[in-house]
Amino acid sequence: MAKVHSISDPNYVSTQYKNASNLKARIRLHRKFSTNPYGWQRWLFDQFRFPPQCQVLELACGAGSLWLDNLDRIPPGLEIILSDFSAGMVGQARSNLKDCPSFRQFAVIDAQSIPFPNECFDIVIANHMLYHIPNMGAALSDIKRVLIPGGRFYASTIGQNHLKELTDLVIKFDPQLAAWGSIPVDSFTLENGSTAMGDYFSEVSLYRYIDSLVVTEVNPLVDYILSGRIEVEPAQRLGLEDFVEQALQENGGEFRITKDSGVFEANKMTQAGSKGSNDHDKRY
Repeated sequence: MAKVHSISDPNYVSTQYKNASNLKARIRLHRKFSTNPYGWQRWLFDQFRFPPQCQVLELACGAGSLWLDNLDRIPPGLEIILSDFSAGMVGQARSNLKDCPSFRQFAVIDAQSIPFPNECFDIVIANHMLYHIPNMGAALSDIKRVLIPGGRFYASTIGQNHLKELTDLVIKFDPQLAAWGSIPVDSFTLENGSTAMGDYFSEVSLYRYIDSLVVTEVNPLVDYILSGRIEVEPAQRLGLEDFVEQALQENGGEFRITKDSGVFEANKMTQAGSKGSNDHDKRY
């Protein structure tokens, strides 16, 4: 019997990210079949504005992919703390980046209760993670607390159309898996992120990353599907492989999938500032 987990279920999140294996399966698909040759992590890094002598906190750093893909251009003067809810991910990030002097701490942190003093970071980064947080308001409030006045918060996420063709494919395979790609209406998405952040920060801007997938192989796509929120029996995996292969054949050997992702940039207002959202939407 197949099972679909909630995207913000703490037990699911703990199991899903106990190590980097599921994340690697998803990264492999995007790196192999994305149509935009300028990769997500490089593009995301382009959006950051680092002041000199900058203190940075990344929440839910995973294996440290953001920094591994940008080691050649980490500016001098950065002091970075990488954190994750998963001890396994923190250990992987530490192993991957231990020789880089910019990283001064690796910590297991719950974003809803950040164990650092008030106003100690210039930048906080949350890369594709706020939709996993059960109490998003608590996380946004604590992120605001640890930012200096005028500090910047960068939060990337996905939109409601992200991977919609893949979601339709999974539903056609088994209607009981209809929740596989669904995003709760109160989750943190490109559609509602500016409103959620505008309650805590000022000058919220959205930058969209233009990309799609053209998948031509069965196994990477099946690995991606099974790396996420569903559990299936071994026999059902074989059935899924046959179903995906048939879908590829029916579509001329390739399966086109929409990607819808981007990053919000927001400022912590100074005493003279006022909160709110400019809701700029920029596409690259």
